[in-house]
Amino acid sequence: MIDRPQPIEFTLVAEDKRLAVAAKLFANYFVTFESTVYAFADRLSKDYNGAYWQFYTLSNGGFSMAPSCDHTFYVRAENGFQGELMPNAFGICCCMYAFSHLSFSENRELSERCTEHFHRLRKACLDHPDGGKILAACD
Repeated sequence: MIDRPQPIEFTLVAEDKRLAVAAKLFANYFVTFESTVYAFADRLSKDYNGAYWQFYTLSNGGFSMAPSCDHTFYVRAENGFQGELMPNAFGICCCMYAFSHLSFSENRELSERCTEHFHRLRKACLDHPDGGKILAACD
């Protein structure tokens, strides 16, 4: 019998821990990352009109954000993907776009952090209920 690895868990970051988590994972680059996520949210879905975003740490050391709302987002990606995503899946998708985009930064530290987080979040998608849709929208 083959042991299946444990699914990667998403843990909501408490309000009073948000700044500490952001600083630990992104150093001085969190504002750059966060604004890039919001820009991709706006670009990927006309249903996005701003929102409060929850932060999530991943059990593999990764990070994700998701808008705090209860409606779906119709996503139209440049790769041809079109479909609805729940807020958590939409947030993961936006984060993956932001991580990918910033991984090409001329700033080596930012590039390396974003590359690492991209791969950690992508791995978490393999166990996510909407993982197929997320990956289709991002790949």
